[in-house]
Amino acid sequence: MRVISPLPIPVKKALRKLGQDIKDGRRRRRIPMSLMAERAFITRATLTKVEKGDPAVSLGIYAAVLFVLGLTQRLAELADANYDMVGRMLEEERLPERIRLPRNLDDENG
Repeated sequence: MRVISPLPIPVKKALRKLGQDIKDGRRRRRIPMSLMAERAFITRATLTKVEKGDPAVSLGIYAAVLFVLGLTQRLAELADANYDMVGRMLEEERLPERIRLPRNLDDENG
C-alpha cells in the first residue's frame, strides 16, 4: 500500500532544498558530520535526515543546525512582515481612504 504524504509538493521541494543547502554549507565550511552533529546536540542519523530535508525532523533541530552554520539571522527573518508581500498587499487594501478625527474632538477644536 502506498502512503501519500500530507505535505504539498512545493513544501517537500523547499525542505529538500533546505537540507541540500545545509549540507552544502557544512561542506563549504569543511565541518565533518560528526562535529556538526555534536555542535548541534543531535546524532549523525538526525543530521543525515536534516540534510535530506526530512519533514519529520523538528524545526528546533533545523534551527540548531542553522545556528552552527551561523545562519540563525536568516531563520529569524523567515516570516518577517517586511518580506511578506501578500500580507502587505492585503493590509494596504484595507487602509481607509480618508481618516477623520472623532466627532467630539472636532467640536473642541473648532
